[in-house]
Amino acid sequence: METALPLIFVTIMGLSLLLYVILDGYDLGVGLLLPLGSDQEKDIMIASIGPFWDANETWIVMGIGVLLIAFPSAHGIILTKLYLPATIMLLGLILRGVAFDFRVKAGDSKKAMWNRIFFIGSLVASMAQGWMLGSYITGLNGSLTNTVFSILIAFCLPALYCVLGATWLLIKTEGDLFAKSVGWARKSVLPMAIGLFLVSIATPLVSDVIAERWFQLPNFIGLMPIPIASAIALGLLTVLLRRDVDRLRELNPWYLFICPVIVCLMAALGLAYSIFPDIIIGQMTIWESAAHTSALLFTFYGVCIALPCIILYTIFIYRVFSGKATALSYD
Repeated sequence: METALPLIFVTIMGLSLLLYVILDGYDLGVGLLLPLGSDQEKDIMIASIGPFWDANETWIVMGIGVLLIAFPSAHGIILTKLYLPATIMLLGLILRGVAFDFRVKAGDSKKAMWNRIFFIGSLVASMAQGWMLGSYITGLNGSLTNTVFSILIAFCLPALYCVLGATWLLIKTEGDLFAKSVGWARKSVLPMAIGLFLVSIATPLVSDVIAERWFQLPNFIGLMPIPIASAIALGLLTVLLRRDVDRLRELNPWYLFICPVIVCLMAALGLAYSIFPDIIIGQMTIWESAAHTSALLFTFYGVCIALPCIILYTIFIYRVFSGKATALSYD
């Protein structure tokens, strides 16, 4: 149990954060794309994420909660080092939450202001998350090189979110907004691909640990499916988006959304391999930072109750509110 429980909890934490990036990523992406729509289209765009965005954010609560309870030593170090970007991220998410409600309740005269605030909150939260990810990958080292790397990811992550947001809108919208979403997706894919390429090159340069694990034989050969799968997913998305809009209307839009999801999954697998068994690269392993076995066992019983409830609730919400979005109403 001393060996298995930390592995179980780090797996739950990793999957929770991956689900957060995918699910909250698309609604952050919709927020980033919001200024590009007309007034009526903005209402549809907000409605497309309205039933889901609170549930999506549950996954980051689960991930950070597991980090706090199961790996308290690591939690103290990580959150101390990332205090400022974490605070900025929370401020961005708060701005989104306030703007989401006030954009309609405040009346038409103030809607444009709250739309801008929703966009700003989405951009701030996205870039802060990118900064946190970059800092974590570099071992929470604040050197100049690592700071530049964090800035790079802070600009790349919003591009990924825009692709997720645009492809989500293909699932939830129709008519002119569907056609606009195709255009937004086409324009977002290239920046995302360039960003991922630059991050892939820069990561082993800023982390000797990651470089050693990836570029030694036979590891290098065994890990090739990860970049190959990512390249195939990006290539397939690019090919599909080149189709005429009318042809895309006939295609199941989930195929388009799954492509960036595969990229996220491959990136998560690559990151997991790069840092395991550390929870903080070069500083602390999973077992060194884990709480006492009795505390982990007690927490495990709680997670066995909470996690299925969250999964079932998420599935229920997505089933109930499936189909195309209509204008959001507070009546």
